[in-house]
Amino acid sequence: MNRAALADFLRRRREALRPADVGLVPGPRRRAPGLRREEVAALTGMSVDYYARLEQQRGPQPSEQMLAALSRALRLTVEERDYLFRLAGHGVPRRTPLDSHVAPALLRVLDRLEESPALILSGLGEMLVQNRQAEAIFGVPPATGLGRSSAYRWFMDPASRDVYPPEDHERHGRSQVASLRAAHSAAGPGSVADEILRVLLRESPEFVRVWELHEVSRRFEDHKTLVHPELGRIDVACQALFTEDQSQALVVLTPEPGSEAEEKIRLLAVLGHETFA
Repeated sequence: MNRAALADFLRRRREALRPADVGLVPGPRRRAPGLRREEVAALTGMSVDYYARLEQQRGPQPSEQMLAALSRALRLTVEERDYLFRLAGHGVPRRTPLDSHVAPALLRVLDRLEESPALILSGLGEMLVQNRQAEAIFGVPPATGLGRSSAYRWFMDPASRDVYPPEDHERHGRSQVASLRAAHSAAGPGSVADEILRVLLRESPEFVRVWELHEVSRRFEDHKTLVHPELGRIDVACQALFTEDQSQALVVLTPEPGSEAEEKIRLLAVLGHETFA
């Protein structure tokens, strides 16, 4: 672990970012244009003291999970992320077609979306990051394990389907399988996609039936009907922005202007997970 270089790299990357670059409001009494230490700590979910010690060359060796969070918070490129891991004394994460390191370009767009639910998904349907409105609708998926994949949850956890009306379940199930086939084709044997496929083929007769249709796709429906437990049905248009290699997608859900759905989305932005009673 190269403490001096790690501290200098973190400080310089922090100082190079403006609050607006990560979706924060600058606020008053800001003497320097860069992010404050407490802002980086909040973005990564670590304590301010822990992050400060890293910049002061006296912190413990950060875990790979913490380094991944720092890479995301500081909007590092893949090359910068790999460099950070080396400085911290860890091996470089394996680069695969399903790399979960969030593309900085997609994060910059997400940071500027305040009025609509938006989330960034990997090729396996893993939720990499989402805004407040999206979290209020979709909840927080598992952080580890095969359950990170939406295809795995769809067939192994029936409750995951509650966000869509029953009449749309067949269509969404086929879409999940078609996306998994595309991801498996890109990642190949021995990948997480391959592990998910083997489990679903063994455990879910419904999955086997849909898999045999041999559909493959990596796109999102133009229109979705979502179901919130208290607000009911919310009709939205669905737009997806893909990275150049198609490995990640920023999905934005927008209601019709002036519609009842727009009012419900506005309530989600204000209240989040609070009850609506």
